[in-house]
Amino acid sequence: MALSDLLYPDNPKRRQELIDLHQELLNCMSTNFRATNELAGVLNEHLGCTITYIQMRKSSTVKENCDLIIQAMSEIQHQVQKIDSDMKEKLEPVLYQKLYDIKEPELEKIAIAHKVFSVLLGEVTSTAGMVAIKVLGSNLITLTVSKLVTLLAQIGASVLGGISITILGLGIEMILHAILGAVERNQLLEAVRSYEKHLAEFKAASEKYQCAICEVTSLVRQQVQ
Repeated sequence: MALSDLLYPDNPKRRQELIDLHQELLNCMSTNFRATNELAGVLNEHLGCTITYIQMRKSSTVKENCDLIIQAMSEIQHQVQKIDSDMKEKLEPVLYQKLYDIKEPELEKIAIAHKVFSVLLGEVTSTAGMVAIKVLGSNLITLTVSKLVTLLAQIGASVLGGISITILGLGIEMILHAILGAVERNQLLEAVRSYEKHLAEFKAASEKYQCAICEVTSLVRQQVQ
């Protein structure tokens, strides 16, 4: 047993707590990687986007993986904004306004969007208009993605950011490096509090993001069947 553990018996428990929280964070990040790729796939296939797929890098730090997701989400935001600009350019102002009018029937909005994409892309899938309306008309991009990007940036900049994805071995030592038990104990407490705070917010935002994507992809599957 380390000297610091003799001086502060709760440190081994804190270590395990930190490892468990870290794993929970990584599980959440991994789900976001999959969800982002799923959204990218739908946009690429149906709306002519060219969004790059991402893969979690287990040899990299939390911050580096956060940056990968942020980059992909920023690319999604950029291409969706381009879709909106194309819609605005091709449509009469009255028709463009209909796309965002909550009182307008959804089927009419889908028909308008589908017609625009038929012009923009030539040959389009039968679900192109529906995907466009679901993405443009929901808060998926404007609120959900923006919230996640903010939280990912905060996590990357926090004490968690420099920790390796592979928590075993050197990963945990990047936090538990102090010689004196008192310093180590303070670092552990700070790290645990940071994890708990960021993880609670991140999990809530991630669930909303995944639910929004699931709604879009489920509708696409129903159309294909």
